[in-house]
Amino acid sequence: MHSTHLLLEEPIRMASILEPSKPSFFPAMTKIVGTLGPKSRSVEVISSCLKAGMSVARFDFSWGDIDYHQETLENLKLAVKSTKKLCAVMLDTVGPELQVLNKSERAISLEAEAFVTLTPDQEKEASSELLPINFSGLSKAVKTGDTIFIGQYLFTGSETTSVWLEVTELKGDDVVCVIKNTATLAGSLFTLHISQIRIDLPTLSDADKDVICKWGVKNNIDFLSLSYTRHAEDVRQAREFLSKLGDLHQTQIFAKIENIEGLTHFDEILQEADGIILSRGNLGIDLPPEKVFLFQKAAVYKCNMAGKPAVVTRVVDSMTDNLRPTRAEATDVANAVLDGSDAILLGAETLRGLYPVETISIVGKICAEAEKVFNQDLYFKKTVKYVGEPMTHLESIASSAVRAAIKVKASVIIVFTSSGRAARLIAKYRPTMPVLSVVIPRLKTNQLRWSFTGAFEVLSLIACEHFMLCAFIFIKFLLFILHLDHARCLFFCL
Repeated sequence: MHSTHLLLEEPIRMASILEPSKPSFFPAMTKIVGTLGPKSRSVEVISSCLKAGMSVARFDFSWGDIDYHQETLENLKLAVKSTKKLCAVMLDTVGPELQVLNKSERAISLEAEAFVTLTPDQEKEASSELLPINFSGLSKAVKTGDTIFIGQYLFTGSETTSVWLEVTELKGDDVVCVIKNTATLAGSLFTLHISQIRIDLPTLSDADKDVICKWGVKNNIDFLSLSYTRHAEDVRQAREFLSKLGDLHQTQIFAKIENIEGLTHFDEILQEADGIILSRGNLGIDLPPEKVFLFQKAAVYKCNMAGKPAVVTRVVDSMTDNLRPTRAEATDVANAVLDGSDAILLGAETLRGLYPVETISIVGKICAEAEKVFNQDLYFKKTVKYVGEPMTHLESIASSAVRAAIKVKASVIIVFTSSGRAARLIAKYRPTMPVLSVVIPRLKTNQLRWSFTGAFEVLSLIACEHFMLCAFIFIKFLLFILHLDHARCLFFCL
C-alpha cells in the first residue's frame, strides 16, 4: 500500500532508517517556540536554546511580575548578541483563566472520594478541604454533575499531580465537589478548567492590557498570544487596542484556541488572526480524547490553505522530567509536522523542565526528519487547487516561483521584500528548499534624524511558516551567499 503522505519511494528500506541522518546546512524549517522561565532564563541557557533551534521566546504572564520577565528579556538580548541568532518575542496573555491560589505554597493532598469546596474568598488558606479561586461567578456557571480539572500551571496531566472533580452541591458562591482521583497539588498556582462551560470574563483582561502597555510597548513585542480566544471579535478588539500603542500596530496576533467555544467559531477567528495556536492541553479536557486528533488535522489544514501559521502545543510533556521523549511523543511531533504544522510550542518542558536545551534539540531533529518525507508535491497541488482561479497577481507569481524552483531543483529561494507579504505567500506553498527572505530597510525621517525600519519584519518572518533566514543588512547577506558553494539559487524580488 502506497502512502499519500510520504515523499520517499515505497517500500522504504528499513535499513535506511538506521543510517545516520546527513548533516544539513539549514536547521529544521518547522519553528520552535520556547517558554522562558526559572529553568531557562540565564544567558547561558538561553544561548544554548538559540543554538539548539529556538526562534521564538514566549513570555507567559500567568505567573511572574513585569520586573521578572524584563530581566529574562534582557538576558535574551545578551544571548542573541553573543550567538548572533535572531529570536522573536511573544507575549502570552492570561485571559479568562481560572486559578486556584495557594499562598502558603504548602503541598495539598487530595484523596479520592473525599469532598473539597471551591470558594471565591481569596483570603482563606488553601487546604485539602478548601481551595480559594480567582473567580466569583463559578457557582453561577456550573451545575451538579459538571467536571472540573485542576493542575499545576502548564500541567502535564499526570494523575498524581492533577485532579478531577465532580460538582455535587452549590452553596451560595461556593461549589462543593467530590474528588475523583488521589493527587497532590504542589506549588503556589494551579489552573482550573471546567469542561465545556463558558466563563463570563473578558478575553483581554485589564491586567493583560496593563502588561501590554507597560511591558509590551517598552519591548516592542513581535507576537501577542491571545489566550482563550472564543470569537473573531476578540481578535478585532485586541488589534484595535494594539493599534493605539505606537509601534505595536505591527504586532501579529496569534489566536489561542483552548475550548469548545473557540473551536465552534474557528473559521471566523482564522480570518481575523495572523496565526493560530492549538492549545491541546485545555482542548484535551474540553474534547473527548478520541476527537482531539480530528480537530488538530482539520484546523491545521484550514491554516495551511489560508496561508497562516499553525502552532501545536503539548507534544513532549514527559521531557519536563526526563531526558528523552516517549515513543508516542516522538511520533506525535512527527505527525504534527506531516499534518502541516508550522511550529511547535514548548511550555513546561522549557519553562520549568530539567532539560530545556535537550528538549529543543530533540524536537528539532524529529521535525527535520519528518520534513524529509513530507509530500510537498501533493501539498502544492492541493494548495493551488484550493486557491482556485482566477488567482491574484501576487498569488500567481508566488505559486509560479515555487513551481519553477521545484522544476529546476533549486537549492534555495531568495526573496527580496519590504513588508514580508511576498515571502509569506511563497512559504504558503511549502517549497522543498529553504526560503531566504532579505528584508529591504525603509528609510524614514522626522526632519531631525534619519532612521531605518524593517527589524520587525525580519523577526516576524523568522518565526513564521517555514522561513529559514532573514537578512537585514545587505553586506551580511552577500557574504552568506558567497559561502553557499555552487548552490543553485532562485531569486524572487517583489
